Amino acid sequence: MARLIQLAILFIQFFYCYYNYIPTTAHGVSFNGTSFLVDSSRSAMILPLFLSPPSPCTKFSNTRRLLQRSNANALPNARMRLHDDLLINGYYTTRLWIGTPPQRFALIVDTGSSVTYVPCSSCEQCGRHQDPKFQPDLSSTYQPVKCSIDCNCDDEKEQCVYERQYAEMSTSSGVLGEDNISFGNLSALAPQRIVFGCENMETGDLYSQHADGIMGLGRGDLSIVDHLVDKGVISDSFSLCYGGMGIGGGAMVLGGISPPSDMVFSQSDPVRSPYYNIDLKEIHVAGKALPLNPTVFDGKHGTILDSGTTYAYLPEAAFVSFKDAIMKELHSLKPIRGPDPNYNDICFSGAVSDISQLSSSFPAVEMVFGNGQKLLLSPENYLFRHSKARGAYCLGIFQNGKDPTTLLGGIVVRNTLVFYDRENSKIGFWKTNCSELWERLHVDGAPPLAPSSSYGNNSNTEMPPSMAPTDQQHYVLPDEKKIGQITFEMMLNVDYSDLKLHISELAGFIAQELGINSSQVHMLNSMEKGNASYIEWDVVPSGSADCISNSIVARVAEYHMQLPDTFGSYHLIKWEIKAAAKRTWWQQHFLVVVLACVVAFIFGSLAFGIWFAWGHRKQALNPYKPVDAVVPEQELQPL
Repeated sequence: MARLIQLAILFIQFFYCYYNYIPTTAHGVSFNGTSFLVDSSRSAMILPLFLSPPSPCTKFSNTRRLLQRSNANALPNARMRLHDDLLINGYYTTRLWIGTPPQRFALIVDTGSSVTYVPCSSCEQCGRHQDPKFQPDLSSTYQPVKCSIDCNCDDEKEQCVYERQYAEMSTSSGVLGEDNISFGNLSALAPQRIVFGCENMETGDLYSQHADGIMGLGRGDLSIVDHLVDKGVISDSFSLCYGGMGIGGGAMVLGGISPPSDMVFSQSDPVRSPYYNIDLKEIHVAGKALPLNPTVFDGKHGTILDSGTTYAYLPEAAFVSFKDAIMKELHSLKPIRGPDPNYNDICFSGAVSDISQLSSSFPAVEMVFGNGQKLLLSPENYLFRHSKARGAYCLGIFQNGKDPTTLLGGIVVRNTLVFYDRENSKIGFWKTNCSELWERLHVDGAPPLAPSSSYGNNSNTEMPPSMAPTDQQHYVLPDEKKIGQITFEMMLNVDYSDLKLHISELAGFIAQELGINSSQVHMLNSMEKGNASYIEWDVVPSGSADCISNSIVARVAEYHMQLPDTFGSYHLIKWEIKAAAKRTWWQQHFLVVVLACVVAFIFGSLAFGIWFAWGHRKQALNPYKPVDAVVPEQELQPL
């Protein structure tokens, strides 16, 4: 009898799961100053109106987590560098290699998406991105995911497909495939077979963006984190660390870390919403709590973290209260118009240009969690630099339209290590210098989370970057200085006799990593040094420009160049910049003057030609004859 009851319960659970499980992947994005959460797999999302225990089939049950807990410390992790800048690019990317032999891709790290996808070679409606499209035919280990009851199938019922739609109306769709995915030569995690999307169509921002695709870090069956956890190769957690204002870069770790003792935690309920949420109760400005009911941060999806969103968005009441509190503390600053007339940004001038001194002009902000712990937000966590006025900054926190969800994008966690501890249903925050964290992470035998000097209060131990230049370990972008030239010397741990045949190819990869044309990268010197190779490079402005972007300098200084494995690893010996020379009036207007002379010459020549032709024709019609000229006698014609 007991056996029959157990079978009946299993039968009921199966049908409950089959008919009620709705795979959803939402993406928090900002569009015209408003943030939305869009269900990308169904036209509507049905959520419970009350907190309830996990259903029998929920993928967030504790069963898998208890299995992983025992050996979590023994599992490897994938340590990966983050590239780009949050406000310049709108996102951060990391590198993944797919297939055999590996094909490289730059993917946006997105905790609001649960699927990883790249453009497929068969895609006729895919934009031009950073890397070539994935070619399944060139990978000996690629296998399409065949149609089954566990997925949506194509019209021919042969292959599984996916489709995603985001709030700004961009879309991605394609087929699902399985292949080996590797995480770089500095990762302790071996390549794994992962299911990913091979795009056949993309529209909107996905079509025009520079990055190749999306790396889905959210919760869901197609999430790369869930894949690795289900395989038992990493513990059920990952970490992200975004670089600071104007610097960019950072680090990501797939798998477990040993969190610092002073890391601040908040509970994250996986049943509360399909996104990574935190238990936010209060916001303090200059030590004073905003006069808000704590339930304001618990509307709809609650307070969620989305690494794919640039700014932060508060419900209407919370935003108004936050804005008023900030403005009351800005006694010496002057309100000014924003850099873009299409947006009503709240901006102020009169502040210091040194980012490290912003706290002298702007108040400190604290987020208070349900457990009483507080996360201190520096001014760079709620401001962005005004692009057209020196010493001016704008609020990077906006009103979330009429949506009661609190959405915290990447700006809130700049220079903050965010530890997504999915196994223990909590999220940790630790202030550090994320641009330098990558260097400390891959120092062999070094403590992985040693704080930088900028945040020395977190610990008494300091571990400087292993590969940073000896004369300057941390690069701060100049505000007004125009840069005319960058020179840097690098040492590569490859044999020089092999390297010198591929130096032009290496220059092309460096140009690609810096986001410039290969004609701007020149080799000044190269030589053999023991078993390594020494090369000196020169980066100059493009032909139509007289200076180099500050972001390019940061990419050199902060080790944002990740070269193919064939060139080994590199060590930056030193780098320096030269200011763009001030040009004279003649140098500044040389092209204009030459063009004006050419145009004047052309019009002058044309006018002279017309005048000469007209005079010649007039002379031909009325020839001049002297009075005494002999005129031949004309023969008389009969009347």
